[in-house]
Amino acid sequence: MSQKQSKTGEVTRRKKNLMISAAIVAVFLVVAAAIVAINSGSDKDQPVAGAGTENLLVRDNSHRAGPAGDGKVTLVEFLDFECEACGAAFPFVEQLRETYSGRVTFVVRYFPIPSHFNAERAARAVEAAAGQGAFEAMYKKMYETQTEWAEQRVPKDDVFRGYASDLGLNMTQWDSAYNDPATLQRIKDDVADGRTLGVQGTPTFFLNGEKLQPRSAEDFIQAIDAALAK
Repeated sequence: MSQKQSKTGEVTRRKKNLMISAAIVAVFLVVAAAIVAINSGSDKDQPVAGAGTENLLVRDNSHRAGPAGDGKVTLVEFLDFECEACGAAFPFVEQLRETYSGRVTFVVRYFPIPSHFNAERAARAVEAAAGQGAFEAMYKKMYETQTEWAEQRVPKDDVFRGYASDLGLNMTQWDSAYNDPATLQRIKDDVADGRTLGVQGTPTFFLNGEKLQPRSAEDFIQAIDAALAK
């Protein structure tokens, strides 16, 4: 088998694995639609992404998840770690990252919803970990443990601190970053960009500057493939 055939077979296998996740994606799309409906109200006079907004989608300090692509295709996700829909989408996004590793740049932006009591704290915990090179580790930790701390009206600072300790982080540095007003401002800056771009609920995805509104896993994959083929 040639190297080209081997590579083609591997891509095909990964895409089949993505399609297996169709049920998961269907769940997250339904939940996301419900959340958007609850939080958005009317769509009238809402700003949308377009010309001149590229710099709002990806800032110099925006977090890239995994190896960056060649810059041809960028998928940006505005997310909330306490959001049920984001949690449901997480496994699919992880599979997308595996399938398109090195070809698509995946960018993560914070967008904690005010009604989610610990969402902003979770974002601060992730950002504090990012200062020690552990953004992805804490990002994954939040979704893997979401059911343990989400939807509770009590602060989960100690829980998040425990996660940082479990990851072997320098706790003096993490505590300082977690409580630093600059960390909170970093998150608020992401939220401000999201609102300017018309983000009203989570998860919200932008592919090369265009808001994605897929109805199925296949729609999502086809959009990425089409962008790569251009």
